[in-house]
Amino acid sequence: MKANPFYILIILLLSLFSCKKDTTYKKHLSDPELYLATAKQLTDVIVYDIFSPPVASRVYAYPNIAAYETMIHAYPDKYVSLAGQLSGLKPPPQPKQQNIDFHLASLQAFLKVGKTLIFSEEKMDTYSQALYKKMKDNGISKTEFNNSIAYGDIVAQHIIDWADKDMYKQTRSYPKYTIVDKDSLWKPTPPDYMSGIEPHWNKIRTMVLKSPRQFPSIPPVKFDLEESSEFYNQLKEVYDIGIKLDDEQKTIASFWDCNPYVSHHRGHAMFATKKITPGGHWMGISAIASRKANNSFDETIETHTKVSIALFDAFISCWDEKWRSLMVRPETLINEHIDEDWLPLLQTPPFPEYTSGHSVISRSAAVMLTEIYKDGFAFKDTVEVEYDLPSRDFKSFLHASEEAAISRLYGGIHYRMAIDNGVTQGHQVGEYIANNIQTRVAK
Repeated sequence: MKANPFYILIILLLSLFSCKKDTTYKKHLSDPELYLATAKQLTDVIVYDIFSPPVASRVYAYPNIAAYETMIHAYPDKYVSLAGQLSGLKPPPQPKQQNIDFHLASLQAFLKVGKTLIFSEEKMDTYSQALYKKMKDNGISKTEFNNSIAYGDIVAQHIIDWADKDMYKQTRSYPKYTIVDKDSLWKPTPPDYMSGIEPHWNKIRTMVLKSPRQFPSIPPVKFDLEESSEFYNQLKEVYDIGIKLDDEQKTIASFWDCNPYVSHHRGHAMFATKKITPGGHWMGISAIASRKANNSFDETIETHTKVSIALFDAFISCWDEKWRSLMVRPETLINEHIDEDWLPLLQTPPFPEYTSGHSVISRSAAVMLTEIYKDGFAFKDTVEVEYDLPSRDFKSFLHASEEAAISRLYGGIHYRMAIDNGVTQGHQVGEYIANNIQTRVAK
C-alpha cells in the first residue's frame, strides 16, 4: 500500500523537532560555561558561609574531583582516573546504565558533594533546581535525566565516603591552641583577638604529598630584638614600608587581601565584610585561564580539579609549618617595641605568621596552572572586580603568584622571610603534585 504523503510529512517534522530539542540540551550540557557557573556558585556559598582558607580548600577539592571522576567516562580515550593516585581513593563504581549524559552526571556529582561540605544547602538546592529545569525544558528525556542524576549520585557518594576518612571531622573536636606568653610566639591580634584557626590542619590527609612535612620550609631566622639582628631588620622593614606605602603598593595589598572575614569597629558597633579566600581567588584565575584557552567542558573540569588538589595539599604543608614554628606576627612586636599606634594596611589574620599562606598556596596553584597552560600565559585577573577592586594584568601565573606573595609585606602582615621561603615551599609542593598526578591517557 502506498504511504500517505501527509503522514510522511508529519513523521519528518516530528523527527526534526526531536533532533532540534536533542541538540539544544546536548549543546547546553557540553558548554564549559555551565561548569564554570556551577563552580562559581560554590565559591559564592563559600564566601557567604565564611569558611576559613584551609577549610575552603577542602570544599573546593572534593566536588571537583567528583566531577572529574564522573566526566572521564565520556572520554575514555582521553582521561584516566585519579583512583590510586590520590591517597586512599579507590575507583568509583562503573556506570551500569547505557543512557547517561556524563556532563549532567558530573554536574550532579559536583553539586551533591559540594552540598555536604557547606552550611547553606538551600542555596545549592535553588541553583540545581533551576539548572535541571532548564535541562528538561531543553528536551532531555526523563530516562536520560534520571540515569545521569543517579550515576552522579553514585560517584558523589563514593567521594563523600572517601572524604569522610580525611580526619576533618575528628579535628573538629581537637583542643584549641593554648597561648604561651613568650615574645617569639604567636598571639591573637587586634581587633578581635580571635583564636588560632585550624591548629591541627596537618592532621588532614594529604592527597598527593606523602606527608604534610614532605617539603618543610627552612626555619625562620633566629628571633632576636636587638637592633643589629637580622630578625629585627625584617621586623623594621615591615614597619618602614607600612608607614610610606605608595598607591600601587596599597592597590596590590588590597587586591590580594582575600581575607574571608574582615571585622570593622565603629564605636560600639561591629560589622564584618565577607570576601573570597586565597584559594577561591586562584580557582577564579583557573576559570579565567579556562575561558582564555577556549577549554572544552571536560578540559575545564580537568583544570579545576588539578588546581584544587594543588591548593589542598599546599594549605596542609603551609599550616604544618605555621603551627610548628608559631612565629609571632609583625603587628604584635611593632606595637610592643616600635610604635604602639601602628596598624598594618590589612587586618592580620588569626594564625601564626611563618610561612606566608598566600606565598605557599599561590605558588603551588601557579605552578600547576603553568604545567597546564605553559609559561608566558598572560591574563587579566578580574576575580576581585565584584569586590570593588580593579582588574590587574599579569604576564604569567608565576608573575601573579610573585605579586600575591609580596602583597603580604605591603599589607603589613608578614616578614620577608615568610614570603620568600613560602614561595620556595609552594613551588616544591606544586611541582611535586604536577609531576605525580596523571589525568591524560599516555600516548
